[in-house]
Amino acid sequence: MKKYIFLSLLMALVTTFVACGSDDNDKDMTAPVISGRGLTASPINCQVYHPGDVISFRYLFEDDTELGSFNIEVHGNFDHHSHSTEADDHDHEGSECHHDDDHEAETSGTPWVFNQDYGIPAGQVSYKAAVEIPIPADVRHGDYHFMIRLTDRAGWQQLKAVAILIEGAE
Repeated sequence: MKKYIFLSLLMALVTTFVACGSDDNDKDMTAPVISGRGLTASPINCQVYHPGDVISFRYLFEDDTELGSFNIEVHGNFDHHSHSTEADDHDHEGSECHHDDDHEAETSGTPWVFNQDYGIPAGQVSYKAAVEIPIPADVRHGDYHFMIRLTDRAGWQQLKAVAILIEGAE
């Protein structure tokens, strides 16, 4: 009789663990993806802009369950720090570009800082993001990082850092 009680309890425990484990199959455990697949991605590493230009932001966002929102941030890279998200880009590894030293000496103008959140319509697993971002006319020339943060509905995040250059008139 004790043997049957023990087996019954063991079966109940196994059933409980299997039932709890099935909940994990319903949870989103995958980060979203930022890509340029099927479109001309912009901006790309080492792209050059001028004060007063407009950056036409174009990227494809995908997730296996549901996308949430994205953020675009632009900040100066005058100290040449790196976010290193472009390891597969062998021409421009990391988020650094190498330009003439003349660009490094420029210190006039206001360093540009841009930070904006954007929503993605509910239920989307694929979204072609398109945003027009004007560059201020009085912006300081030099190296900048263009950061893309994509978050899915479950909270997983993907980051892409792109190095751009803002230089004076030619």
